Amino acid sequence: MKKTSQPWVATLVRTISGQPDAAEVSAQFERVVAALEAKLPAAARHLAAAREDLLAFTAVPREIWRQVCHPIPRSVSIKNCAAEPTSSGSPDRAAIIRLVGAVLMEQTTNRPAE
Repeated sequence: MKKTSQPWVATLVRTISGQPDAAEVSAQFERVVAALEAKLPAAARHLAAAREDLLAFTAVPREIWRQVCHPIPRSVSIKNCAAEPTSSGSPDRAAIIRLVGAVLMEQTTNRPAE
């Protein structure tokens, strides 16, 4: 993907989690994939292949979607945390799963006592 396309793609992807319910999240996901297919078919295929993982947050109550969708602090760089980057410099699937798992574990252990 060209660097000039990255802001557009990021904006599109962010619209997915901003929907009011799981049905709208799913519908928006399909709209985003369709929009990407026209200009960036490889990105659309990649996103479609990760659908189940990307929409997993809809299985939890709506009130905590923001915490589940945006668990990575701004200071954390995915590229720096990826142990085994691909030839393009982007993290591979296993590295992303490790990173997200580590962040979720950290949030769980740092949660205030109830």
